[in-house]
Amino acid sequence: MHLTIAWLVSDIMVNMAQILKSKNLATKFQIMVEIAAHQPNIQQKDIAPRLGITSQAVSEYVKELIKDGWLSSEGRSRYKVTKEGVDWILQMSRQLHSYAWFVSKAVADISTTTAIADSDLSVGQPASLYMKDGLLFASDVISDKGAKGTAVTKAKKGQDVGIHNVEGVIKLEPAKIMLGKVPNVQDGGSRNTDLARLEREVKEARLVGAMGTEALVALTQIGVKPDYVHGIREAAIEASYCGLSFLVVCSEDKVSILVQRLEEENLGYQIIDLRQNFPRASTG
Repeated sequence: MHLTIAWLVSDIMVNMAQILKSKNLATKFQIMVEIAAHQPNIQQKDIAPRLGITSQAVSEYVKELIKDGWLSSEGRSRYKVTKEGVDWILQMSRQLHSYAWFVSKAVADISTTTAIADSDLSVGQPASLYMKDGLLFASDVISDKGAKGTAVTKAKKGQDVGIHNVEGVIKLEPAKIMLGKVPNVQDGGSRNTDLARLEREVKEARLVGAMGTEALVALTQIGVKPDYVHGIREAAIEASYCGLSFLVVCSEDKVSILVQRLEEENLGYQIIDLRQNFPRASTG
């Protein structure tokens, strides 16, 4: 039997990627990918059958893409993706990746899901499901609200347990991501970082990541080993969707890159200026 679990995280996550909402954008995206893969020598008549549209339609889309500034023409059948076009392809790709992640998390069509037993459970026992610290737990306390199912394996408290016949919705709100901005090395780096405030912010966070050597050294100076030093952007995003507070200690020159990624996901964030004598904070 196949069942569906709906993980309600936020209105943001329910929103589809832009290119899935618009046939125009979806076709433009496909054309851009084809040109990027075969540039500069690719003809419109070669693209058309791959996408199941006419050469005339491809021609019209190409005109729009050139007008948008995403393609440049170097003569007949010679097209190149511009820098702006590459940025757009990557943005759309990230949206698709995020939506695919949401689908795998939000609507998992599976027969059995795995949770951590928060009490002893026996085979056939009803169990309720809830999220805590980014993990799925099963409880023998049944509620009329939320998600519930039936244990298919015996488990003691703290063990993994299989749950099937799952129905209902698990509510989970994304956590705001905190960005602790430290100065670049030419502006003093860790030596010009408000370490006392950094220590306070670290205590408030469930997870901590370091982007940039200055950020890593600043954390080292207060005796903190970050949970993440690689893949910080995606780790922070996934943690947020799981409801876990995440502090990214970030060198100043990397803040804009991180902010752009978070805004693409429509996630809330707050920038905390950790430079000495700069108490200001801004919210996104």
